Amino acid sequence: MERYRTRKLLLALTAAGGLLLTACSGGGDTGEGSKAADRPEYGAGEPAPAHGDEDGTSERDDLREDPGHLSTFALDVDTASYDYTRRALADGRLPDPSTVRPEEFVNSFRQDYERPDGDGFSVTVDGARTDDEDWSLVRVGLATRTAERGGERPPAALTFVIDVSGSMAEPGRLDLAQESLAVMTDRLRDDDSVALVTFSDEAETVLPMTRLDGNRDEIQDAIDDLDIQNSTNLGAGVETGYETAVEGLREGATNRVVLVSDALANTGDTDADSILEKIAGERREHGITLFGVGVGSDYGDALMETLADKGDGHTVYVSDEDEARKVFCEDLPRHIDLTARDAKAQVAFDPETVEEFRLIGYDNRRVADEDFRDDRVDGGEVGPGHTVTALYAVRTEPGAEGHLATATVRWLDPDTRAPHEESGDLEADALDDSVWSASRGLKTAATAAYFADALGDDGPSLPGAPRLGELSERADDLADRTEDEEIRRLAEAIGTANRLK
Repeated sequence: MERYRTRKLLLALTAAGGLLLTACSGGGDTGEGSKAADRPEYGAGEPAPAHGDEDGTSERDDLREDPGHLSTFALDVDTASYDYTRRALADGRLPDPSTVRPEEFVNSFRQDYERPDGDGFSVTVDGARTDDEDWSLVRVGLATRTAERGGERPPAALTFVIDVSGSMAEPGRLDLAQESLAVMTDRLRDDDSVALVTFSDEAETVLPMTRLDGNRDEIQDAIDDLDIQNSTNLGAGVETGYETAVEGLREGATNRVVLVSDALANTGDTDADSILEKIAGERREHGITLFGVGVGSDYGDALMETLADKGDGHTVYVSDEDEARKVFCEDLPRHIDLTARDAKAQVAFDPETVEEFRLIGYDNRRVADEDFRDDRVDGGEVGPGHTVTALYAVRTEPGAEGHLATATVRWLDPDTRAPHEESGDLEADALDDSVWSASRGLKTAATAAYFADALGDDGPSLPGAPRLGELSERADDLADRTEDEEIRRLAEAIGTANRLK
């Protein structure tokens, strides 16, 4: 079917407005667990058929009764959930299931998708059958250009908001942040700028926005002088951080607030929505985004994740020196540059071949299907060197042949805000015979997703999901075959969880 072949749609539209960096806002996913058979054909991006009561109330919340065949979500490159889970397991305890977000497990592993030549995305769609009859895992892979490209990026204006409350005295919190900031400061360019805000029961700007060129010693001294104080007024820290960022705003630069905290707020405003409302003007007018770095064995995951999600940014979690150096010296510089704004993905499952499907994770990234091409609805911001993976559990019609799905990603140019799209397709005969004999990337993504699934309250729930013992053996085998350190750490975490379970 020609209309399902991979295609590239470059929409020659020019959008007015500034450089507002935006990320994710929730909507209603219309695809999870939906019955797709006996539906008319619609392409990716076309509105789902309207349904609901005459008074406009929707049945979308009843996912099992939803007849739609589309699934739409904002892109997510967060990884904090997986790293915090590893920290909990290393401490000899299972993570709270509420902190386990499968998409962050899956996206903690870099994939070898084909890269585009310029800004924007490549789209890869593949899949493999599971041990459950007629059920498969379908992987939608999106990739941006590599981060190198001559090292080109705009200058950065980074406002670091550092938690110096009493709880940050634990080894691996403030001391780790100080060391990491010192190393990162050495590696930033001369035309970059940094500011430093601290907070405990109150917030204080200890260093206004300062160029690196000629001022590195002053900046290092400010970092070295950080010391522990009292309570955790995280709201005051974020508010002062944004005020400082606005005062030091640099036109033509990427202006970002970097929050480093255990997020155990206990003084002042402790509600994420209320905190964000106070800085809404700065975020919308100046496009200042929030990058959250979580630390500590006790960690306010929900607060930090919500702040970064609704604050147009990302979250990571660090527990040791190696992770901290990677975040501050590798990941953060990648986040400085942008290749896409308001990026969303929509997957259209063919009603002739797909009986049922379920998006794994992305629970707080869902977007209403009809909002896919509404560029007023926030998506995710993505920089160079990133891959984004979404997994679906898909039940096909018995003996299904032909087209299964088309995945489309839509994004705005980071400078002009002109919209672009790219698509990719999957045919039934392209499904691998087994997840466990599929490509390395798909096996890794499946292992990570099955691991997150097993950590839920009720244990494994995904089609074809093995018990932790079997999953541990498969992860060990994958680590041995690939000799990959990240996969080895995954296998160790699964083994620990199996023993604790």
